Order: sequence, then structure tokens, then C-alpha cells
Amino acid sequence: MKRGGTLEFAVLVEPGNYDCHGNISFAFLHPIAPHYSTLLKFDAPNYPQIVGDLAESWNVSPDRLTYTFKLRPNVLFHDGSKLTSADVKASYERIVHPPPGVVSSRKVDYAAIASVDTPDPRTVVFHLQWPEAAMLANFASPWNCIYSAAKLAEDPQFPKTHILGTGPFVFAEHVKGQYWRGVRWDRYFQAGKPYLDGYRADFITGPAVMSGYKTGHIAAEFRGVTPVQRDELVEALGERIDISESPWLSTLLVVFNSKRAPFDDPRVRRALSLAIDRWGAAAKLQNTTFLKYVGGIMRPGSSMATPEAELVTIPGFSRDIAASREEAKRLLAEAGVHDLKPTVMVRDIPMPHYAGADLLAESWRQVGVTAAQDRRNIWEWQKVIDAGEFDVALDFSGDFYDDPTIQLTKFVSHDLSPVNYSYSTDRFLDALYIGQAVTSDPRQRAKIVRDFERHALTEANTVPLLWWNRIVATSTALKGWSITPSHFIGQDLTDVWLEH
Repeated sequence: MKRGGTLEFAVLVEPGNYDCHGNISFAFLHPIAPHYSTLLKFDAPNYPQIVGDLAESWNVSPDRLTYTFKLRPNVLFHDGSKLTSADVKASYERIVHPPPGVVSSRKVDYAAIASVDTPDPRTVVFHLQWPEAAMLANFASPWNCIYSAAKLAEDPQFPKTHILGTGPFVFAEHVKGQYWRGVRWDRYFQAGKPYLDGYRADFITGPAVMSGYKTGHIAAEFRGVTPVQRDELVEALGERIDISESPWLSTLLVVFNSKRAPFDDPRVRRALSLAIDRWGAAAKLQNTTFLKYVGGIMRPGSSMATPEAELVTIPGFSRDIAASREEAKRLLAEAGVHDLKPTVMVRDIPMPHYAGADLLAESWRQVGVTAAQDRRNIWEWQKVIDAGEFDVALDFSGDFYDDPTIQLTKFVSHDLSPVNYSYSTDRFLDALYIGQAVTSDPRQRAKIVRDFERHALTEANTVPLLWWNRIVATSTALKGWSITPSHFIGQDLTDVWLEH
């Protein structure tokens, strides 16, 4: 490993605010993750192995209801103040019980936490109400930045507009519309790290990213490139570019506003899902876009994924698209819906959101439905969705670990999970969600997840469109970074170095 140098990379979208707990986009994590630490983290080269970050060690009680963490002794916030168990407690209480006005996007994942104790400055004890199967993975969530308890006590919204972490890099500047910059924290708790002097995240898109690669201006865009872009870069740069590929723990989601007619009628929602030619689109789009795999709620190929033989019996996932579309037309007629013209809210990120929205428009045209698109930058998109002022939204599910507790949050009732943008309430799904979380037998848990999936996809408040394939291009000078199925993992840059 060599020390020194500044890593310059591209980020397609700029963060709208600085609060880890309320954000859901890579556009937030890629520039901001290097400033923060979490209790545990995923070891990217050995994904999904979990290692300590702030935690030096931990143990779990035999009944899996008590998690005890021993913190490292030498952790300092970037203002020089010492991190203690009080900071971990305050951060997790903000996640589990967000104060008024604070958004905790994943609070339902932490519903099992009953209380947090701090017997001494280096010990944190979590007491659970039930033995949550995904708990260790949740403690390794890249979103669970640990904040200063003192700053949160002064202002619960402090992290929204300020950066104060204990991570390997100190915040240097955010030049709006241009770039984000961090510099090495010389008092970082891992001796000798980070290796880089600093990093710069440039907010650029499309052609600017490709020219940045070719001129050597950027070393990476860590989200991913398309197959077409990959081939273009290999042809232009040859041995100066490395290509990594992985199935991607991300899918596009079609979200119907269940509070707005006619999408409050399950027949209409189901009809629109039935009309989508998922299998045909996957075959066609995988050569030019991220979109590659047909799957249900869990990532295809993962241990909890529904086998294809069963998946094709769920409405919208049959290989017989002609029969599915006839059923869609019948359901729309039965619901008394004619000449439907929904507007689809689309994130202004061309790949893969435009391709997904075009697929919806073409599919729905086949059953007499005319869809318009309203493309907004992700922060404007979020405002419209949060206000409930839409017909249909093209959302995504992207996470850091293949586990139902994490993956199902977009489907449980909105009052429990603010990231269920359909605004639906379904207490049967809520009960199944808790049921799978407390079940330790993998086969029994998988059965509950299958029941959850069939019910959710038949009600069709939110339905998966297509799952993604991840391709990342990095300069051969960039070392110490590893691809994983999640574009949220491994972005703290602690172990990254540059070959000068």
C-alpha cells in the first residue's frame, strides 16, 4: 500500500442534505460515507462477512435478545471530542424513535430494539423485544452513522446541515453543483489509515463521466456503468481500466398511489402489473442497460429468492404475456376503468430509470393505458412522493444485504415504514414481517417470506420491475476497493490507495 494522493471519482447526483439516517440514495453515501463510522461494517473483499468498525468486540446472548458492544478506546470526532457509548445510544435512539421533524428512513428495521444501555463509556448494550434474524447485519448498515450526542441534544436536525463524524476523512468543502471534498483525518482510530491524502467527488453525469474516465480525470464512478459503456471504456483504455461485475442488490419498483383513484382498487394495480412483459424486457434490455433479471421481492439467486417455477405463478410474473394482458384488460373492464392516462414520476437518472419508465409506457399501451412521464431530480422527486401527489412512481429498492427484514421494508404499512411510498396499510403483511424476523429456522422463514411475497404482489401496491446487474469500471491505479452486490457497501475509502 502506498500513502498519498487524492482520489477523484464521479457521483451522478448531488446530496440534498447531509443526514445519513434519512437518506436512501447512493448519491448521498458515495461522497459522505468517508466522514462517518458505524458500529459494525461489511468487509467488502469478503462480503457478506461483518467486522467491527467502532466496535472492538461484541457478543450476542444465547436467546439473541441482548447485543453487547465494546467500543474502541481511541475514537475522536473530527472536532477533537471523544466518542463514547452515549453517542452510539443517542444515534440509535434517533433511528428507532426519530424526534418530530427528523426522518428515519429505516426505522422499521430496528423495531425489535426495546432499549439501549450504556453501563460505561465504552460499553453499549441493546435489549431486543424479539430475536431479530437480521440484527447483526442491521448494526453493519452503512446508513447508521454515529453522531455526537452533544450536537444532537442541542439540535436533532444538526446532521442535516453539518458533517461531524469519526470516519477516516474530515469534511473539507461542498461546492454546490460541482464537487465534494474530504481530507485525511490524521487522528483516525485505525493506525496508519487512511492511505489517501484525500478525495474529491465530482457531480457529473453521462458524457462527462465517460470523458472523465478517458482523460484520467476520474478513477471511478462507483455505482456502475452499462454494458455499452463498459465496452467503450475497454476499447478506449485497454489495460488502464479494470472491470468488475456482480449481480446487484437493486431493483426498480413500480409504486401505485393507493390513496388516489383508481389506484385504490387492487384490480387496477394488478392489471397494470400483469401488463408488464418482464421476461421479454429482461432479454432485450440486459445488453444495453443495468436491467437483467426477473425476480420477486428478494434478489434472484439469493437464498431467500422464490424459485422461478413458483415465481411464474404470481400475477405479473408469468412467461405467457399474451394471457397476462388479456387478464389485465378483463380486470380494468371489471373495475370500470377506461382510457386510463397515469403520469409516472421518474427520477432524473437516465440509467436505468428512463429505460424502466419506457418499459412501463410500452407495456401499458398494449392494454389501452397511456402513460406520461414526469422526470424530476431525485430531491424534487422525493418531495412529490412525500406529499403523496402522484399517480404512479418508479422507485427502486437498493440495499446492503440479502435479508427479508431489510428487503421487505418497501412493502409493510406506511405508518410503520415511511419508505413504503404507496401509502398502503396491510396488517397481514405487517404480521408476516414480524413473523419472519423472529423465525430462526431458515426454511420456516423462507416460507413466511413466500407468503408475504405472494400476498404483496397480488395486492400490487408496490411491485418489482426488473433486477439489476452491476458493472464498475475503475482505473488500474485504484487499489483496495472491491465490488459487492450493493453499491452502498465499501465506500468509506479507508483501505483504498493509489498506485502513483
